[in-house]
Amino acid sequence: MKRTPWLAGLAAAVAATAITGCSANPGNDAAATPAAPKLAVVATTPEVADFLRNIGGDAVDVTQIIKPNVDPHDYEPTPADLQAISKAKLVVKNGVGLEEWLDRTIESAGFSGTVVDSSQGVTLREGGHEHEEGEEEHAEEAGEEEHDPHIWHDPRNAKIMVQNIEKALTTADPAQASTFAGNVSAYTAELDKLDADNEAAFKAVTNRKLVTNHDAFGYYIARYDLEFVGSVIPSMDTSAELSAKQLNDLIAKIKQTGTKAIFAESSLPPKTAEAIAQQAGVKVVAGEDALFGDSLGEPGSPEGTYLGAERHNTQVIVEALAG
Repeated sequence: MKRTPWLAGLAAAVAATAITGCSANPGNDAAATPAAPKLAVVATTPEVADFLRNIGGDAVDVTQIIKPNVDPHDYEPTPADLQAISKAKLVVKNGVGLEEWLDRTIESAGFSGTVVDSSQGVTLREGGHEHEEGEEEHAEEAGEEEHDPHIWHDPRNAKIMVQNIEKALTTADPAQASTFAGNVSAYTAELDKLDADNEAAFKAVTNRKLVTNHDAFGYYIARYDLEFVGSVIPSMDTSAELSAKQLNDLIAKIKQTGTKAIFAESSLPPKTAEAIAQQAGVKVVAGEDALFGDSLGEPGSPEGTYLGAERHNTQVIVEALAG
């Protein structure tokens, strides 16, 4: 990876901030009865942060590293990120290699708490639907087994993720165990409803062929019995590009299979998808209807939560395929 020198600079900035903070006068608040401190938790992705807020409630103070519509695959942490990590008791990540930048960042921040991998126990998909030329061979030579990190797109996996989060929060703050247990029970019921609603929505859909901006919906496709035709970016991350042959093959496959649309994603520019759609003679679903592949919507919007973003995705896909 290419990102090592800047971490030293960020670590120095964090140290300088800490020294400055130590010299501040705390004031005379001895007469006030301090409220129970909230558990300081850092979440890497919008999805994980939303899970934490739902399970932790008022007992946790969540700092979300990756903001909405920011690509998590190639993220570069900021001094504020290191500062938050250095003060946290827990860092909760998606896992499955999504946050390649995290280990180096934690080391530079001097983090001494617990790292929670919310993917533990999830059955992983091996690889993506398609790969860049030579990508599989490179992974094999490196002794790595590539798995799809977009696990949250199957609500059953989201249930496992929130259970992992509940266990970690309970271990860190046992006094709040009953609160966390009640929250995870209520939220699990919402995840079950999301899953059932998604299944019901696809029952009447006969054309189930899907072309997306990148290969981020493998768990969703498998869960709801859709057919993956291809992706504009031929990879599970967003760094790859279509070769001329892959571009022509994708256009031909779209035409041959009767695919109706290409779905853009909120965190990726739609230009290439629009160009392919024009050549293939199909519509591109973009703008406000873009899917949430790697991100959630803006805070405060209906799509700013995991449940809202997934409902949005299902509604957009069903309407486009049925239409």
